[in-house]
Formats: sequence, C-alpha cells, structure tokens
Amino acid sequence: MKRKTAALSTEEEILFDLTHHNLPASLVNEFAQKIVMLYYQDNLNAAIQDLMQKALIEEETVLSHITQIREHMEA
Repeated sequence: MKRKTAALSTEEEILFDLTHHNLPASLVNEFAQKIVMLYYQDNLNAAIQDLMQKALIEEETVLSHITQIREHMEA
C-alpha cells in the first residue's frame, strides 16, 4: 500500500472516516473502558480527537525544547 502525504493550505476542518489496521481489539476495549466511558460519556470520537490534539501539542512542545537547546549550544 502506498502512503500519501498531503500538506493542507487551509485551516478548515476536514472530516473523514478513520480505519485502524493491526490495532488489537483488546487495546481499543481497554481504552474505551478506562478512558472513553469515564471521561467522554462513551464518545469514542471525542476521545480520539482529544488524544490526537494532545499528541500534536506535546510534539510542538518537544520540538520547541529541542530548538532552544540547539540554539543555546550554538551560542
């Protein structure tokens, strides 16, 4: 299967269906029981969106920290 990478030139929300491959059902079940039911009132969609947003924020934080360290070392 070929992978495609696309850069979005707009900040509009694009909705799409998401298919998971090779994701154990036990992991999804555990996530649903421990996270979705307790914190998202059984809304798996909202839980996954929140998880993705938090992962992106964390990535930005880590990259910012790395950039600061590099700049400090070069100075």
